[in-house]
Amino acid sequence: MPPRVCPNCGATVPPRSLACHECGSDDETGWSEDAETGNLDLPDDHFDYNEFVAREFNESSQRKPHGIPWFWWVVAILVVAVMLLALLHAH
Repeated sequence: MPPRVCPNCGATVPPRSLACHECGSDDETGWSEDAETGNLDLPDDHFDYNEFVAREFNESSQRKPHGIPWFWWVVAILVVAVMLLALLHAH
C-alpha cells in the first residue's frame, strides 16, 4: 500500500497508486511500509514524558499558594470584633 504523502517529494499519493504521480517514486525506488507512518511526527523511542511535561508547562515557574494574605487576616479580625461589639450592645 502506498503512503498518503510521498516521502520523496511530499506530493499527495492517491489510494491504490503504484507510484507517485509527481516524482515517480514507488515501492522499489522510494517508499516502504515505514514511509506510511514516517510523516506522523511520532515521538522517538527515547522520549521522556516527564521531561516533556516539565518543559512544556514550565513547572518551575508556576506560582504556589503561600497561605492567606495579611489583608484577609485583618478583615477577619475586624469582622469578628464588629460581631462581638454588636453582640455586647444587643444585651
